[in-house]
Amino acid sequence: MPSVDLNADMGESFGPWSMGDDDNLLRIVTSANIACGFHAGDPDVMARTMKSASENGVGIGAHPGFADLQGFGRRGMSIPHESLRNLIRYQVGAAQGMARALGTQVRHLKLHGALANMCSVDLEMARACYQGALDVDPDIIVMVLAVTEQERAAQELGCKWVGEIFADRAYNDDGTLVNRSLPGAVIHDPEIAGPRIANMVREGAIITESGKRLETPIDTICLHGDGPTAVQMAHSVRDALTDAGIEVTKFTR
Repeated sequence: MPSVDLNADMGESFGPWSMGDDDNLLRIVTSANIACGFHAGDPDVMARTMKSASENGVGIGAHPGFADLQGFGRRGMSIPHESLRNLIRYQVGAAQGMARALGTQVRHLKLHGALANMCSVDLEMARACYQGALDVDPDIIVMVLAVTEQERAAQELGCKWVGEIFADRAYNDDGTLVNRSLPGAVIHDPEIAGPRIANMVREGAIITESGKRLETPIDTICLHGDGPTAVQMAHSVRDALTDAGIEVTKFTR
């Protein structure tokens, strides 16, 4: 039976401000990308989310982003590559320290927001970020945006990696995500998301807005935890995959 991992970005609340329904999502997904305090999250939120993920048997990942709480990490920044390496080292180290204190572990890395989008088209930037994570943990699994420069960087570094596609985002023909400012860039309808993603997994390809097929291994599927229909989307995607005979389980590398 074919299988695929289902991941979500979470741990993005901050102090008294709440973002997403992490508790319910953690009953559906198999991997969690947990904010490291720069674009979202704080120590208490990180600890609470990691504890819940561990209790639900969900794989834990560090989800570093730009130091941009106000902009939720979705504003681009120009940062020297050595500083980028330190930016990632710092956040991965924080995630690992918290996980160890809770008796669990960080198994993967996934870049967030504008940082991820910039690395999907900039090979050297992606290499700098991934090298920063590997400096801290040579065995960390890098979650890459499939068919982009992120994937090429991971391949060149020779590290463990898995290819990711998005259930709730539209794609350009080069494999990058349609800009959030454009109509249809973000998919909120669970009835569309589930069948759409099951079809991509069956096809072994990203299907772009224009209908172009980009063949690629699909190891994991992402849902954004901050959307208003995130839990419904997660149910729809998981149910559609199961109905298509695809097992939803944590990725292995």
